[in-house]
Amino acid sequence: MLSAPSAIIDSVEERRARKRRHDTAVRRRRVGLGVVALLAFLLGVVLGAGGGGKDAPSGGGSGAATAAPAKARAAVDRLTLEQQVGRMVILRFDGTQPPGYVRRVLHEGRAAGVILFRDNVVSPGQLSRLTASLREAMPDAIVCADQEGGEVRTLSWAGPDVSAGEQLAAHSVHDDARTAARYMKATGVNVTLAPVADVPSVAGAALASRAFATDPAAVAAAVTDAIAGWHDEGVATTAKHFPGLGGATVNTDDGPATVARTRTELDADLEPFRAAIAAGTEFVMVGHATYPALDGLHIASQSPAIVDGLLRGRLGFKGVVMTDSLEAAAVQPTGDVAQAAVASAQAGVDVILTTGRGSYIHVYRALLARAERDPRFRARMRASAASVLAAQSSLHG
Repeated sequence: MLSAPSAIIDSVEERRARKRRHDTAVRRRRVGLGVVALLAFLLGVVLGAGGGGKDAPSGGGSGAATAAPAKARAAVDRLTLEQQVGRMVILRFDGTQPPGYVRRVLHEGRAAGVILFRDNVVSPGQLSRLTASLREAMPDAIVCADQEGGEVRTLSWAGPDVSAGEQLAAHSVHDDARTAARYMKATGVNVTLAPVADVPSVAGAALASRAFATDPAAVAAAVTDAIAGWHDEGVATTAKHFPGLGGATVNTDDGPATVARTRTELDADLEPFRAAIAAGTEFVMVGHATYPALDGLHIASQSPAIVDGLLRGRLGFKGVVMTDSLEAAAVQPTGDVAQAAVASAQAGVDVILTTGRGSYIHVYRALLARAERDPRFRARMRASAASVLAAQSSLHG
């Protein structure tokens, strides 16, 4: 296992140079979006009109539609409905090589990519062969993995070697992310499911051991540094778990969770996500907790008020919105994976993350069936497909 990178030199000159490099990269990412903003807006209007105008449901995809560059929107027109729906799903599989059905699904464009777990990864050489096989089937496939640091690392030989809190204490957040990104990129993994932007705010916070700090400003600064490090080596980032799981005492993987924070308190918790968006994160992962102050009826990943209203509307995020694992225990009370996927898509989510063996096909079929019979839902799919295509294009140059 590699040793942790040496501590960064905190000279004013180096910090300024790093910021200049990162700001330049962010500006380049935004140019592709800003140049076509008006045309994209018009596309959203057309889609909305086709779906019935005022009768269109909340979470109708206006954010995704306005986010996608012209090239991606044109590419959507070349996709079948099956392929457009496929861009909304990320799947997992067993083993150290992709099974035939996974390669077939990717080759046919019926998924956006895959998530890898430790049972998929043995060594750098094996991982390189695995990802090469995936890209032979789908050249622009998303290949993502949890690589937060410390115990939460899919690639055991890559960093960050220590937890988020330890990275912050050592002033090594940027360099740790950059080193990890170098190994991920070299072995074909192009999206990290990091950084954690949650701010622990209650005693016994479930994600306390995975967070950078308990102060929103400190977390925001660390998130900015981490994203810069990942981006320096060409790995896309995923800020999580929107709108913040720091107020939960139960991990949503293990059971339902309620974050009983006021609107004012939740606004403070959003500071790291604002920083992530400003830093150019390509993905934001929406969690599965319930936030009574924002929406007492839906978990976050199924809430139009949180996804389309808060993340897209108020915070202005124009990238790809991804769910946390659809198989999380907190999702189960809302229905099976097929029902949950449709609810998340209606709320404005672009990508459904399936991590259960066999879940993919149920989710894909449910989304396709809904799109086939509902023009407004079909417009939602098309907008998300354009958003995902734009992200895939940026990952592969």
